[in-house]
Amino acid sequence: MKKLWSIGFLPMKRRQIVRLLATSFVGGLLLTLGLRLMNPFPVVAQSNNTILVSAAASLKDALTEIKPIYQQSKSNININYNFGASGALQQQIEQGAPVDVFISAGKKQMDALEQKGLLVPGTRTNLANNRLVLIVPSNSNLGISNFSNLTDSKVKRIAIGEPRSVPAGQYAEQVLTKLNIYEQVKPKLVLANNVRQVLASVESGNADAGLVYASDAKISNKVKVAVVADEKYHSPIVYPMAVLKSSKNVDAAKAFVQFLSADQAQNILQKYGFLAKTSVGRR
Repeated sequence: MKKLWSIGFLPMKRRQIVRLLATSFVGGLLLTLGLRLMNPFPVVAQSNNTILVSAAASLKDALTEIKPIYQQSKSNININYNFGASGALQQQIEQGAPVDVFISAGKKQMDALEQKGLLVPGTRTNLANNRLVLIVPSNSNLGISNFSNLTDSKVKRIAIGEPRSVPAGQYAEQVLTKLNIYEQVKPKLVLANNVRQVLASVESGNADAGLVYASDAKISNKVKVAVVADEKYHSPIVYPMAVLKSSKNVDAAKAFVQFLSADQAQNILQKYGFLAKTSVGRR
C-alpha cells in the first residue's frame, strides 16, 4: 500500500509543478508587457529631450546661470554641459562624441570642424568676445605691473594654457612672442589643461602669475589683474558656436544657439566679463 501511494504521489506533484511554472511564466510575461506599455523606449525618449553642449571651460559660470533660465521656457528640453579645453573638445567631436552644440574659445578649433564638414551649414555664429589679462595672486608683493617684469629672477612660475589645445595658451604664447620675451620666460612656464586650471594655479600661489581671460579674472577675489594685453599682440579672442551634423536633436540645438545670441543670454555673458559679440571670425 505504501508503495502504491508513493507512485500516485509523484505524478500529482509533477502536475502541480508544471502548473506553477506556467502561471509564473504568464504572469512574468504580462508584467513585462505592462512595463513596456507604461514606459516605451525610455532611452530614446531621454535622448530626444536632451542636448549636449561642449563648451570652453571659461564659459562655465555664465552658461551654468543661463541653463535654468532657458529651461523655464523649454521645460521639455534638458541641457547637459561638457566643459574643457577647446582643442580637447574638438578632438572628442572628431572621434564621434555625441555632441549637439560646440562653443569654442577660438576660431581654430571651429574652423577645423567646419573644414571636415561636421557643422550644420548656416548655424555657425559668434557668441561673445574676450580680453587676455595677466593676473597675479591678490596678495602678491612681487611688483608685477607689466609683461617685462615676468623676466625678473624673482618670478619663478608663470601659468598658461597648453598652447596646442587651449586657445588662451595660444593667445598667451602670441603675446609673449610679440613682446620678445617668450624665450626668456619659457623655462618658467607651467602648462595647464584649460584656462580654469591656470586661474586655480595663481589663486593658490602655485604660480606667481598667469595669463587668463578677463572673464576668468572677474569671478575670483583671489587674484588681481596686473596688465590687460594689447589686442594687437594676439589674434582676436572670439567664441564661435555651431550645431553639429551628428546631432540627433538639430532643431533643439538650433533653438538653444538662437537663445544664446539673444539679449537675455548676452547680458548674462557680459555680467561675467565677456564682451559683446562682434562679426570678427563670423562665417
